Amino acid sequence: MNPGGKKILWVFAFLVVTFTGDRIGGALLESIVSQSKFRFSRLYRGEAGCDLLFMGNSRGLIFYQPYIEEKTGLQTCNLSYNAMPMSLATVLLEDYLDNNKAPRKLILDISMLDTRMDENLSTGFNCYTPYSARLRNFLKARFPKAYYGGRVSHLYRYNNEVFQRALFYWKKSDKDWLLDRVITPTLQERVKEEGPFLFNFTDEMLADLKAVVDTYREKGVEVALVVNPYYPPFAKKIANLDELIAAIEKATGLTVHNYADSIAGTEGFGDYQHLNKTGSRQYLDLLIKDGILPVSDSFGFSEGGEH
Repeated sequence: MNPGGKKILWVFAFLVVTFTGDRIGGALLESIVSQSKFRFSRLYRGEAGCDLLFMGNSRGLIFYQPYIEEKTGLQTCNLSYNAMPMSLATVLLEDYLDNNKAPRKLILDISMLDTRMDENLSTGFNCYTPYSARLRNFLKARFPKAYYGGRVSHLYRYNNEVFQRALFYWKKSDKDWLLDRVITPTLQERVKEEGPFLFNFTDEMLADLKAVVDTYREKGVEVALVVNPYYPPFAKKIANLDELIAAIEKATGLTVHNYADSIAGTEGFGDYQHLNKTGSRQYLDLLIKDGILPVSDSFGFSEGGEH
């Protein structure tokens, strides 16, 4: 065989080995995602059924599931994730209904309606595209490079933080995912230097929220919209929260329950925007007291959410 023919043969062999390795490696990583106990893996396996469903960005993680289940006797699922944008939340909430029985109540923290939420986070959900046509279409329309990259290379789908979370929670529950630190004295002092905080919300976000609310209410699901607590001095810096609340109430027809300044002191906060476990328990007790979080008797349930 002449040198040119050998070179072509080697190139062909390399491509075959690369393609085969990519598909084998992708299949192995997909099996990890499909078996993981991570919340989104359970969503797409149809094992995320619950009485109380929660959605939010990192601030939604303060819906601390072990404590809620202990106090209410109801089953929970929390689809919140760091920097979750409203656009992606809409896809995941609709996919939830496709794969799981409708919950009795959806509680959603409205601070997702902000352009600071990371739209690029959505590309990390490439690892769940094998299970969702809606998610595939969403990524294809908004992030075509990431979508088609995952089509060409299956390993590429798993090169992201979301897969790392699925791997971390492969064999253990993610219900205890909540920070447990107290805001530092340095942060407490720096809040004085913070300028006004503005929610940068758009008409598209309002439309996405309305679509989710309408879809869930059509399924007979009670929907509650809340503003989870902020560190009190920081809460005073939020300049347009009333404007955001008014826009949401007009779009959805629902009351927004504003708990932005409901938790006093410092011990319950990990930073300006997040409660720690101590603060979460205080807040959840308040939601139970106000009827936002129901208990099993008010739903006509026995313990464990059985009808």
